[in-house]
Amino acid sequence: MAKLLEKLQKRAAPEPARPPRRDVERLYPDPDAGLTEEQVRARMEAGQQNFDSTPATRTEKQIVLRNICTLFNLVNIIFFVAIIAVGSFKDTLFMAVVAANTAIGIFQEIRAKRSIDALSFLTAAKAKVIRGGRSDTVPIEDIVLDDIVVLSAGDQVPTDCVAVSGFCEADESFLTGESDAISKNIGDTLLAGSFIISGSVHARADRVSADNYISKISTSAKTVKKQVNSEIMRTMRAIVAVISVALIPISIILFRNQLALADATVRSAVLNTTAALIAMVPEGLMLLTSTVLAASVVRLTRQHVMVQELYCIETLARVDVLCLDKTGTITEGTMKCTDAILLDDAYEQAVPKALASLTAALEDRNATFAAIAAQYTDPAPWRAEKAAPFSSRTKWSGATFEGQGTYILGAAEFVLPNRDRRLQEALFEYSQENRVLLLAHSDEPLPAEGLPGRLRPVALILLQDNIRKAAPATLRYFKEQGVICKVISGDSVETVSGIARRAGVENWDKAVDMSRVSKKDIPEAAEKYTVFGRVTPEQKKLLVKALQKKGHTVAMTGDGVNDVMALKEADCGIAIAGGADAARNVAHLVLLKSNFEALPKVVAEGRRAINNIQRSASLFLVKTVYATILSVAFIFITAPYPFEPIHLTLIGLTTTGIPSVILGLQPNHERVQGHFLRNVLTTAAPCGITIALAVLVAVVCGQAFQLDQDQVEAMCVLFTGGAILILLFYVCHPWTPVRAALFGSMTFLFFLGYFGYNEFFSIARFAPSSFLLLVLIGVGSWEVFRILWQLFHHQRVTLVPRPATEYECPNQLRGKRERRR
Repeated sequence: MAKLLEKLQKRAAPEPARPPRRDVERLYPDPDAGLTEEQVRARMEAGQQNFDSTPATRTEKQIVLRNICTLFNLVNIIFFVAIIAVGSFKDTLFMAVVAANTAIGIFQEIRAKRSIDALSFLTAAKAKVIRGGRSDTVPIEDIVLDDIVVLSAGDQVPTDCVAVSGFCEADESFLTGESDAISKNIGDTLLAGSFIISGSVHARADRVSADNYISKISTSAKTVKKQVNSEIMRTMRAIVAVISVALIPISIILFRNQLALADATVRSAVLNTTAALIAMVPEGLMLLTSTVLAASVVRLTRQHVMVQELYCIETLARVDVLCLDKTGTITEGTMKCTDAILLDDAYEQAVPKALASLTAALEDRNATFAAIAAQYTDPAPWRAEKAAPFSSRTKWSGATFEGQGTYILGAAEFVLPNRDRRLQEALFEYSQENRVLLLAHSDEPLPAEGLPGRLRPVALILLQDNIRKAAPATLRYFKEQGVICKVISGDSVETVSGIARRAGVENWDKAVDMSRVSKKDIPEAAEKYTVFGRVTPEQKKLLVKALQKKGHTVAMTGDGVNDVMALKEADCGIAIAGGADAARNVAHLVLLKSNFEALPKVVAEGRRAINNIQRSASLFLVKTVYATILSVAFIFITAPYPFEPIHLTLIGLTTTGIPSVILGLQPNHERVQGHFLRNVLTTAAPCGITIALAVLVAVVCGQAFQLDQDQVEAMCVLFTGGAILILLFYVCHPWTPVRAALFGSMTFLFFLGYFGYNEFFSIARFAPSSFLLLVLIGVGSWEVFRILWQLFHHQRVTLVPRPATEYECPNQLRGKRERRR
């Protein structure tokens, strides 16, 4: 049945409108000229375009079907048809609540979809192409077969291409599982979905759309996001699985038993059985969860945060370790070249020329080279014979110039591992407040791999990161919330530590140079240190995994291609919109204005959603707990089930349905603590068990004292509704005007329905002979509830409660007892 519903939902996805596809003559355009406009148009008309058949979100039709075609709705429809068949039309009123819940879920999801689609359009991945001899930026869907695509460091390859000029290194780990950079020269294939780590190439689109290698493997592989680690999602699936398995055998046995009773009719057996099973199904809980999370998505879009995975809101609210890539998060992602410290006077005239020529030859677009290019603006005086672009693996770049030898620019410990004392002291001195790069020279040309021999230090290039103004306040917020912040960067440990100190990172002095840490020592280092310098992309991923193995929920922020592996590994990946396409594509959240200060708002929104879902879920699961106990019990008890569907409509609407929706949208910034299911059951189970015991006692006493079945049912409805209202009283703490009004109005509506519209809800008026039994069971139920609450909340059980001068809910009592201990 579940597979059938899934197929219906998938069929709702319409095929995007596109021209019929036909073969075209292959072209091999000049890399600097590209296709002409006529050639591009002809390929589009032939359907040779890079269409993406996987939309960013579900279609509105899919959303409607997804909310309607659920297992629980199917069960409710079966109950509805059964009740109609026996002619009890007012007992079908529960379907109005089901329909209202479904409509609210559809409305909120469509609203969230439209918000996400609008933001996705604004941030849609684009590619640079050469057409008619001019460079142009187009959406990746507009790339056609044989287009010349320009790819640089940080870009994600949009379609299978063949390099036709230039050189680059690509990360194909999503296909091979290996994180090593793969060199790509002219004639080599660049696979769609891979990331350019370094260098720049012109590549010809060799395959498009469904012909891409990645499309033949998996339609979802291009993004390769890690499944969000959502406790709520796992809990919901477990509840659905258990109830789905139990529902069919219980319904069959219970119906047979109810039909076998004396004076039983098919009508009474159907009504009693459906009443038992309707209460077992927490259909509103699933819809409430998606509704609350969808509302959170809408609110976050107003803060310029794009949510790419619904349940990541919950994950971020549970995060206890936040790994920050320095660039683009703590810092603005821009740098300023402040000075060049000469190490060899013989190169005084050569240093400015070397730096200007390097920036021109390498064509790197990262912040470091942008800062150097802004400082050294003269035209490049030297012509490059060979260049090696920067790689986060090697930590250096360089070029061999005609008649000038080779100049290397990079991290000193990678360029000159064996440094003399004078250079080491200079590096230590300038690294306290700056990012320091070493410029070195060799008379030898660049080899095929690695560095040339006989390198001499020439100058230290000093750069400074611009720290975000809001970074200190944001970091202070996370500290107050008990979230450990760790700074991870490829820069020197001295530079990163200095920036962490300026930004206000706690324990900034606990720093380590990861180039000296072996793979087996990474788990220990992950816990011990706060600042990590000289981190490779592979080490970033290993640090995240090590923290997760220690039981932490880890969020990772990043903006570059070197952060991609860590972003995918993290429980919640957060990308900066101004960063690389590759980072945005794998992240669960994207900060559209690159506003690091928005993270506290995201955490607050997550807490609001999770705490409110948890608060409301306890109301839904009370019904499931008592209904499950009673359904099993009445398999062995020879008595009519004491509820009809119309009774549960009154109880559900006033004690669960309306309150859960209103509570689910209330402000709530408390820290998320404990496990979702445990928290919910410790609240729901005492009430659910109490109701089940009270109902069973009422049924047994009713038989013993020969009370009318109508009187027994009236008592059971009052016990059930009253008990859940008492729980609602607790759940509404701490009181606000809205919660006080909610509790008061729901109590009024329940008793209005119970006493004022009792005939409509099939509730008999109490006979005097039933009143004493009602009071005795009510008082006993309160004591049972109080003792169960203490047991489930690990409190010392007191048979006689101490006097209190003011009302205290069980949570408050627990807090006071813990403080006294």
